[in-house]
Amino acid sequence: MKKNKKRWLLQSVAGLLLTGTGLSICIHGGIEKYAGGEWFWTGTLGLVIFQAGLCLVIDGARYR
Repeated sequence: MKKNKKRWLLQSVAGLLLTGTGLSICIHGGIEKYAGGEWFWTGTLGLVIFQAGLCLVIDGARYR
């Protein structure tokens, strides 16, 4: 039981951190696009990190 709670806590916190990081990178990509800079790879990386964070948070719910 304690192992599941520890895994839930670590996985959920990591997922929330990745979600926030991904959103920040996506916003940075949007600013770059608006400014006329190179934005595609920055936006793509942000979306990948954001989705990975969501997957960790959702998967961590089953260990709660």
